[in-house]
Amino acid sequence: MIDGNLLVTAKGDREIDMKRVFNAPRRLVFEAITKPKLVQRWLLGPDGWTMPVCEIDLRVGGRYRYVWRKAAQGKEMGVSGVFREVTPPERIVHTERFDEAWYPGEAVITTVLVEHGGKTTLTMTIQCASTEARDGMLKSGMETGVERSYQRMDEILATMA
Repeated sequence: MIDGNLLVTAKGDREIDMKRVFNAPRRLVFEAITKPKLVQRWLLGPDGWTMPVCEIDLRVGGRYRYVWRKAAQGKEMGVSGVFREVTPPERIVHTERFDEAWYPGEAVITTVLVEHGGKTTLTMTIQCASTEARDGMLKSGMETGVERSYQRMDEILATMA
């Protein structure tokens, strides 16, 4: 895996692993994924979306809420969840449930950040409620939106360094 290339892998019956390397230290990547003002700038998926709502209470038992808007098409999409583990700057575990579910059930997402030589590998493991939910995610093409978001995060990280 080289910088900037998202690697998506099915794991077991219900999991998806997503890995990507960022050319930034772990503390900055952690900040980019946990500070609302930064998250609103990069976690947008494909071009054309904005995030008017980004609330993050980063503590065990704390909640988060994101709402994306695609004004040109009059679409909105919301997601929320609860933080189960928060270990700065290396690990976050949280739940995820969309307002209008595009996959069944709730997912549990574990994000791990590992730094080597000033670069950080982000590994996100999504544990789905079922094989059906996992397969639906994999067939959705979500990796295109995830990689586009991570490209934006690259740009932000470059200005933070």
